[in-house]
This record gives sequence, C-alpha cells and structure tokens, in this order.
Amino acid sequence: MTALDLSSPVAVVGTGTMGQGIAQVALVAGHPVRLYDAAPGRAQEAADAIGARLDRLVEKDRLTGAERDAARARLVPAERLTELADCSLVIEAVLERLEVKQRLFGELEDIVGEDCLLATNTSSLSVTAIGGALRHAGRLVGLHFFNPAPLMPLVEVVSGFATDVTSATRAYETARAWGKTPVACADTPGFIVNRIARPFYAEAFAAYETQAADPATIDAILRESGGFRMGAFELTDLIGQDVNESVTHSVWESFFQDVRFTPSLVQRRLVESGRLGRKTGQGWYAYGDGAERPEPHTAEKAQAPAYVVVEGDLGPAADLLALIREAGISVREDEEDHGTRLVLPSGGQLVLADGQTSVEFRDVVYFDLALDYRKATRIALSASQDTSPRTLAEATGLFQALGKDVSVIGDLPGMIVARTVARIIDLAHDAVAKGVATEEDIDTAMRLGVNYPLGPFEWGRRLGRGWAYSLLEDLHPRDPCGRYAPSLALYRHAYASEDREGTS
Repeated sequence: MTALDLSSPVAVVGTGTMGQGIAQVALVAGHPVRLYDAAPGRAQEAADAIGARLDRLVEKDRLTGAERDAARARLVPAERLTELADCSLVIEAVLERLEVKQRLFGELEDIVGEDCLLATNTSSLSVTAIGGALRHAGRLVGLHFFNPAPLMPLVEVVSGFATDVTSATRAYETARAWGKTPVACADTPGFIVNRIARPFYAEAFAAYETQAADPATIDAILRESGGFRMGAFELTDLIGQDVNESVTHSVWESFFQDVRFTPSLVQRRLVESGRLGRKTGQGWYAYGDGAERPEPHTAEKAQAPAYVVVEGDLGPAADLLALIREAGISVREDEEDHGTRLVLPSGGQLVLADGQTSVEFRDVVYFDLALDYRKATRIALSASQDTSPRTLAEATGLFQALGKDVSVIGDLPGMIVARTVARIIDLAHDAVAKGVATEEDIDTAMRLGVNYPLGPFEWGRRLGRGWAYSLLEDLHPRDPCGRYAPSLALYRHAYASEDREGTS
C-alpha cells in the first residue's frame, strides 16, 4: 500500500493551532487542501494565517515565491462538510471530547467516498472508541502529530482495535511522504510518547513533594546531568500545567488508575490556583517583565581529596576514574571486591544511586546518574543526617575538581536522574511486551517527540542489562506504593540469557 497521490485532496476539520499546522504540512507536500471549521468564518481566517506563514517561509528561503503561490491556490476554505465529499483523506483536529469526534466522523461517513481514509489527531482519547460509532471503523486511524506540526518530525500512526492494516499502512506511508518520521503503535492510553514520558514529570514532582530539592535544582540536574533538553518543571510550564495534568489524568484513568501513572497532588494545586505556566505568567516559575528565575542550589567550594580508593566495578560511572586521574587525584584500586564504590580519605563511601538510601549505611554519599560524566556540568549528591560533614565535603570537592557544579539534595532513594531513567526504561519494556510498538519505534518516538537524549532501549544498552531492574527492585520496598515495582517484562529482560535474546 502506497502513500496518497499528490493529486488527492486532503481535508482538515478543526482550524486551531494543530489543525492549521497539519493543513500546512499537507499543503507544502503538494496536496490540494480543504479547511473546515464549524464556526463561521474560522476556516477563512485559518487559510489567511497559513498564507502568512507561507510568506515567512519564502522570506527564510524555505519556499520559492512560485511554490508559495501554487500552495495558496491549492488551499480552499470550506463552508460546509459536504464540500469534503471528494477528499481521499480527512484529518480531524477538533475538541478533545469523545462524543464530538464520534458525531463528526458519523457525519463524514455519510459524505465521503468508501475509499476515503479517516484520521483523528487525538492525543488522549481511544481511537477504538472514536471508531466505535462508525459503520466501517476499519478506515479510521490515529495520526497524532506533535505541536508545532510543521516543525516536529514525529507522527504516531495509531491502529484502533478495528483499524484495517491497509488503512494504517496508507496513513504511515502518507506521513512519510510528507517528510515526517512515522512510528506505528497500537491503541493504548497515551500511545507511545504520552505513555512512556509520564515518569519524567512524575519523578520530578515526587522529589519536590518529599522536599528533596526545589524545582530549579531538579530542573538543573535533569538538564546538566541527565542530558534532557528541559527540566520537568520548566517543560510543564511551557506545555501548560492544565494541559500536562489533563494528559496525565487521562492516561491514569484509562489504565484503571494504575499507580504507575498517578497524577501529582502538587500539580493539581498549581492548576487549581490558576498558575498554568507561561501562558498565565506564573507556573512553577514567574514569567513576564522583571521576573527573576531562581538559581539551582549549588554547593560552596570544597577541598578535593588527595586520593580515592575504587572497590569493584563502577558500571555506568566507570568513566569517572579517568576524569579523576586527569584532575590529578590519585586513584588506588582495592584488589578485594567489597562492592561497587569509591572510598574517600575520611573512610566514607561514594556510591552511584542504586535505589537505597544514605540513612541505611554509615557515612555514605550517593551520586546521581549522568548521561555522560565527561560532558555533564552538574552532579547531584545525596546524604543523610548520619553522613559525616567531612565525607560530604570530600565528595563535593571531588566532583568540583572534575569541573562540575554540585547540588546536594535530600536522602532520596534512586535520586533524580537515575530513578527517572529506570522508570522510563521499565515502561518501555512493558509497552513492547504488550504489543504497543517495537523497540526501534519507541526509541525514535521518545527522541523525536520529547527530545530525549537517548531512547529508552538505547539508554538500557548503555547502562547494562540489569541496571534498571536492580534499581527499581531496591527502590520498591523503600517506597512501597506500587509505582516502583518493576514490570514482568523488565524482570524477564534482566535475567534472560544474552546468548538467546537479541533485545537490549
């Protein structure tokens, strides 16, 4: 099954920001495009707005004047749904309410031809439920674009329970012909991105709720150590707290209130207060003229230790040894394997976050996971009331000697980056095991849809087969709410023989 021919008219119903963006994508690809909106005059306004954006593309040398003029000639506002009768593809981008979408597609089914592909851009509703009211649900598919649609490359192609394979394939190939990167997924709550991304927000909010750190510090750790483009607090301010919480709540409800997707009470309070982020001038942070951005907590300068003793294999943190030597600090190796840690001159231990807490051990400082310890500009440390000031100072001085800012957070098992990445890896394995999508498509979706530095399976291969499972297995009994219990899929992956299993 091939993509739609460029001579085939494409219709977009709903002319908000997303509808206009999708229409622009189809138009620039070469299709005749019809715009329809139930509000009188809205389709013409949208056509004018798209025309203005085409002008800007010409100014930026991304379109020629001739290409713009030809595109404008192909763009037609429609006053009635019946004007979409000859379209080969109709994409809806209307209000996120099931009954509204069902009613629209029911009307379209009586207007368009039998071979017309119907697509919904829903981000939170079930494609299966939307198609449940149709006589021929096999031709309905999800085409979930990301905002802004002309710039974001990812499109999730979602097959509902009744979607025909030919419909999904045609939608997939059409999205690819439009210059997008499509990924195929089953109709599951949140699809790929909004399902697997939930821990990125949830773990940041949980760290704040337990007073382990403030939003500015957590965001800085996620960016400067974890390699994420934005921290969870600043990103939800950009998205809109109401929008982000609505998606979280929808996924949670759709999974029958699965604890792994439980919404955040502190985010609920933010929404109730009307602090929705940038669009209201106040969210986790203040915006507008004169607003000051709070600085992350950064430890005062401390003296670096003269040496460290390495015991065992540091695993994902093994690159630290070369950095320590380059900083002129002696690295001594203990021939007896006492664990996986660095021992400081004080006798205190420096351990990579593993799901346990500092309070369980005498004189231990945990350090968080980094995407790349050489490139990271900030490292988080966690200590308890039983950690000696000298040990914490030596740990701080050590990382400062490596050129890192240091943020000391509360005694949080799994810390911030480590527990977030472990949970993302877990949800990704669970999704593959349940037939949601392939490993490759999940990695692609998370990199392109939410700009993660690595896909979950890429991260898993880098960290080691059993790393995520071990961390969550340690974390679960220390916070036995259920959200940290590793999935059966992750358990199987951790203990499968590498000789017999080719997955990450």
